Amino acid sequence: MDLLNGMRVFAQVVDSGSFASAAEVLALSGAQVSRLICDLEQHLQARLLQRTTRRLRLTESGERFLLRCRGILDDINAATAEASGAHLNPRGCLRVHCMSGLGVLITPLIARYSEHYPDVSIALTLSQHNPDPLEEGHDVVICIAHALPDSALVSQTIGQLFSVTCAAPGYLAKHGVPEHPLELLQHRRLHLRDFQEDEWLFPGEAGDIAIAPGTTFKTNVADAMVKATQEGMGISLLPFFSAHAALQDGSLVRLLPAYKLRERRIFAVYPSRRFLDAKVRTWVEWLREQLPVLLGDYAEDF
Repeated sequence: MDLLNGMRVFAQVVDSGSFASAAEVLALSGAQVSRLICDLEQHLQARLLQRTTRRLRLTESGERFLLRCRGILDDINAATAEASGAHLNPRGCLRVHCMSGLGVLITPLIARYSEHYPDVSIALTLSQHNPDPLEEGHDVVICIAHALPDSALVSQTIGQLFSVTCAAPGYLAKHGVPEHPLELLQHRRLHLRDFQEDEWLFPGEAGDIAIAPGTTFKTNVADAMVKATQEGMGISLLPFFSAHAALQDGSLVRLLPAYKLRERRIFAVYPSRRFLDAKVRTWVEWLREQLPVLLGDYAEDF
């Protein structure tokens, strides 16, 4: 049998979590993937995977074999990249995942990157979660967090952000302007579910003041929350770059300007490789150089 191909298929099945998902990634049929795994187990005279109707589980032999497979496949990929110059010349498809709220901000940077590296095409995926690049096949994941958990992945800080409380002038004319975080309890508070924690934490001398968002309106998309706030539905907590345009044109007013909430770092996360693909290296370098400048332009008004 083609042992190397069997190893690749086996590793992809484990990464994908199912034969069907691996088949889709590998552009094979489910039957082909199943046959290749069976042939591999027959060749090794060992069961690698325990199969049920709902899930796959590695056997002890499978766990040991997977570690060896990854090392061998990484060496082969590195050697291939070195021979082909992929680590020197940016080209091919760069698969980028980004949190939805950052998508509008990242897109102009993609356009300018493409001008510098025309041989690279970019596939941008936006969602509200931070995926594992290895599991979902992304080259670079751009995520927002206080800090990242320890892992084998490489991460670099590429920017900083924060959120601000906002409301429409019409809403404030009817309901008044809160001058202290506790006065927010007298107002309709809108709920942007873009981070793990729900409470709005205002730092104070005697400790943080926690304000729970209300139930008038909830969404997980910042642009939708901007529109709802402009319509006078209530007070919202918005990422500063999402609120920036509305604050400039006067359709939103910043409240409690002494406070910057939910300060976060923006990370570029990608798999660790001995020979880093040039399209990944140049994209991360581009973000490290350009994104802080762009965020700084937005943040100047705050």
